[in-house]
Amino acid sequence: MKFVHAADIHLDSPLAGLTAYPDAPVELLRTATRQAFTRLVDEAIDAAVSFMVIAGDLYDGSWKDYNTGHFFCRQMGRLHQAGIPVYLLFGNHDAESEMTKKLLLPPNVHSFGSRRPDSFQLHEPLVALHGQSFREAATTDNLAAGYPPPVPGALNIGVLHTALEGNAAHATYAPCSVPELVARGYDYWALGHVHEHAIMREDPWVVFPGNLQGRHVRECGPRGAVLVTADADRVQRVERLPVDVLRWQVLAVDASGTRTLAEVVRAVGRAFEGLLDAAGQLPLAVRVRLTGHSPAHGELFGRAPHLRAEVLGQAAAIGEDRLWVEKVRVETAPPQDGQALRTRSDAVAALAALLTAAPDDADLLADLAEELRPLVDRAPQELLQAVPELAAIRSGDLADLVREVAPGLVAHLAGNGRGP
Repeated sequence: MKFVHAADIHLDSPLAGLTAYPDAPVELLRTATRQAFTRLVDEAIDAAVSFMVIAGDLYDGSWKDYNTGHFFCRQMGRLHQAGIPVYLLFGNHDAESEMTKKLLLPPNVHSFGSRRPDSFQLHEPLVALHGQSFREAATTDNLAAGYPPPVPGALNIGVLHTALEGNAAHATYAPCSVPELVARGYDYWALGHVHEHAIMREDPWVVFPGNLQGRHVRECGPRGAVLVTADADRVQRVERLPVDVLRWQVLAVDASGTRTLAEVVRAVGRAFEGLLDAAGQLPLAVRVRLTGHSPAHGELFGRAPHLRAEVLGQAAAIGEDRLWVEKVRVETAPPQDGQALRTRSDAVAALAALLTAAPDDADLLADLAEELRPLVDRAPQELLQAVPELAAIRSGDLADLVREVAPGLVAHLAGNGRGP
């Protein structure tokens, strides 16, 4: 017997971070969660699974219109034609209180109620599924504590949407602990809510499949469901089932060996080639991080638009419409050897000495804040919210900002032929 365990599908939730990209794959960004779910249904039918479990957050919230529900009904109809039942639990995003629109689902879809735990049974082999949906989005009760005892002689599966011991990256909904779940006596816990794939325990199995499709750069790497193989007595194997249609990656490029912006860009291009070779044919959305102590640091300083344009050019040349750059972050630093700067006696050396002391110079920081404040006051509110440095200027808290900017400014002025 095989079954699919999925969670956190977030149907029709948009992918974030590429919408401003001039050549962004608009259709893919708009329909990625649907395409991933369609692939999941394809995999379930091809594997002839006995059933599918969805452990919460099928939807991203109440529908804007009925199109989301119609799409889900079509996919459930495909499973119905294949004789595959679906056991559906609702989590915090699609809790009963959140959904203002509903459709009657095909007869193969069985939803767990929100008033108390429900149990469903299959036969040949005997399987019992137990679960309780969220009535309110902010459900902070330990729902697992009320789940029924296991059915004797059956493969018992607990379905639960939970933060599980307060996962730091997710709200602490329906909190519980692994020992509590183990004590319930079930054979498998099909969990949802945490978007990272994780097998918390084996025998009994406690599993987060992760979300079905990464929606932004904080959800990197393969995404999908799990395929569980079991017999009448126990779960034998749990395998990842990747179905994502666009994959997010963070690409760290060490610029330590580069001396110019052009060399940095070529290093990014080589890294792109390696990334694509490893990804096969799957489109990638990439955040580029430039790291290391590099002589090119000064040339990179203050040239973010040009650098991004160059990196996008590399992606266009290498990616063949499979590579999209979400952001380019410059995290380089000047070379660690500052001897050349220390031996200089020109204005750059004087500026370096001034900036080194600046974060602790209250009078200088006050003068700087007074000069910059009128510019910030004229900035639109959305810009202030998007750029945290502007908020620091408005508050007059400039020490950390000066400390961060000073090395790059000095390196920029010392390079490019500006020094002696």
